[in-house]
Amino acid sequence: MLRFLWDSISLQMLFVFLFVFLLVSDYMKRRKPKDFPPSPFALPFLGNVQFMIAKDPMAVTQKIIEKYGDIFSTHVGSMSFVIVNGLQMIKEALVTQGENFMDRPEYPVNTELFSKLGLIFSNGHLWKQQRRFTLTTLRNFGLGKRSLEERIQEECRFLTDAFRDEQGNPFNPHFKINNAVSNIICSVTFGNRFEYHDEDFQKLLRMMDENVTLQGKIMSQLYTIFPSIIKYLPGSHQTVLKNGKLMKSFVCEKISKHKEDLNPTESRDFIDSYLQEMAKPNGSDFCEDNLVECTLDLFFAGTETTSTTIRWALLYMAIYPDIQARVQAEIDAVIGQTRQPALEDRNKMPYTNAVIHEVQRKGNIIPFNVPREAMKDTVLAGFRVPKGTILIPNLSSVMFDKKEWETPHLFNPGHFLKDGQFWKREAFMPFSIGKRACLGELLARAELFLFFTALLQKFTFQAPPDTILDLKFILGMTLAPRPYKICAVPR
Repeated sequence: MLRFLWDSISLQMLFVFLFVFLLVSDYMKRRKPKDFPPSPFALPFLGNVQFMIAKDPMAVTQKIIEKYGDIFSTHVGSMSFVIVNGLQMIKEALVTQGENFMDRPEYPVNTELFSKLGLIFSNGHLWKQQRRFTLTTLRNFGLGKRSLEERIQEECRFLTDAFRDEQGNPFNPHFKINNAVSNIICSVTFGNRFEYHDEDFQKLLRMMDENVTLQGKIMSQLYTIFPSIIKYLPGSHQTVLKNGKLMKSFVCEKISKHKEDLNPTESRDFIDSYLQEMAKPNGSDFCEDNLVECTLDLFFAGTETTSTTIRWALLYMAIYPDIQARVQAEIDAVIGQTRQPALEDRNKMPYTNAVIHEVQRKGNIIPFNVPREAMKDTVLAGFRVPKGTILIPNLSSVMFDKKEWETPHLFNPGHFLKDGQFWKREAFMPFSIGKRACLGELLARAELFLFFTALLQKFTFQAPPDTILDLKFILGMTLAPRPYKICAVPR
């Protein structure tokens, strides 16, 4: 009888049955509570792939906000996301109920390269311990003090010299800026800066830059969603993993050299301090793997975001020469042409400070923040967010909210000025908010002011002859300007 039934089933019917079975299985697996945030249409098996293939996912998200409101859900593959939008909703998630969304989700690339260690991707007690130690150590090495400001000022001199060497000819400032900004965190972590012509360090910067861009490519995103299949295929994710391992090797080599000449009673930099902590009897969580990841996190976070912001800043100045001229007039009035800019000048320079903030707002380099994960079932705006759901705080929705900004889509330093004085805005959150906000905010703000004013003090930035600069972006781990050439004309 069974043999008869089997013989009578056509191959087509078998495929139909299998497809229906998989469809029902996918539906059951993705079924959510009735009070789960609403979701736009999703394809079976794949989910909301429109985010993965969109050239401008911020615009796609804005259309969904207009339909569903400030909280909605999406899923891709087996992963569920809740996206929160708008100032009040993001404050509710990251501050008011921040304790419920403290964890980072496990992403395959991060797990394979970083093993949930370090500062960015660790969780719980380990994260709190590593963050506390790192902040204390950074303060010991000058964070918020004059000594670190002097290091930045010294690097500003090196960078302006490198720009001057271009003699006003068109050049791509990308890796000069990267090197300069990276040297600040390198002086704290490794104990030394790197010359702009150091080939090994330039390779490291290029690998980091390549990884930032490749994380936005389709194969890297597919690897996040379907790692068990994609890991066997060629693509951008393989380059990301290869580069990540080479960057780890660079750090391991630096740690080995530190071990060779470590003085237990004296600390030269972050690596020394960490090695000394590892030697203590209660230093079980302070292991070499964690040291490697913390150092890489500091190196990446201390380089990429600030250098990308400065690249946006020079681009905006070349595109808006009237704004650039007004910044230079304020620099000339407050600092002059001979003295080097100092942090104490910032409070006397409201327009320059407003321009830097507007570059950060409009540049929007981390549009969807760094993801969080719900540590327990939580209610947000009447919707239930189950434990394990990935939370995406959409910072773009705040930085371009027409309810918060007079001209959200225009580059307008007036957003940060009131009666001629600098105006701090609650809706300005490029460093995120809450307990997992960027630990390097103080350093980044100092670097942005000092590098920006030092460059505009000495140069006027212009488009090369017969070139029209644009504000088109590349979306990877950060939102960066497309490669451009610029002329730094000595003043």
